[in-house]
Amino acid sequence: MRWLAPGLLLLLLTGCEDRSYREIGANINALTKPGGRPPSEAIAHLARIGRRAVPQIETALHTASPRGKSNLINALDAIAEPEAAPIVQHFAVYDASPEVRGECEAMLKRWADSGDRRSGPARLALQNVAAKRAKGEGPEF
Repeated sequence: MRWLAPGLLLLLLTGCEDRSYREIGANINALTKPGGRPPSEAIAHLARIGRRAVPQIETALHTASPRGKSNLINALDAIAEPEAAPIVQHFAVYDASPEVRGECEAMLKRWADSGDRRSGPARLALQNVAAKRAKGEGPEF
């Protein structure tokens, strides 16, 4: 038992730091800032990280350029996390760029047609997009 306490202390000091936040941020920067590595590499890396990357991508979407938003939407598409559908819905309605809105809607349509766990949330998101646009919300499409 005496050896257990020092071993636990060593484990706590060396193994508990989660570096994924920085790793996710570095990949997001590659997608949103000029001069980074190819977007395809960053998207593939974020897809391997999976759903843990979604909150940081959502935050970055609010301030990215249209090109950066396009890359971030592609990353969400690659991650394929159904919980991202409401995020994409928001940008499909309210983004200032018609290209970004169109990419968001196209992604939701692909997900709705996928026949997997993304289908239901994507169909609901598309219904919400149509309803919000019918009420005049968001910029003109």
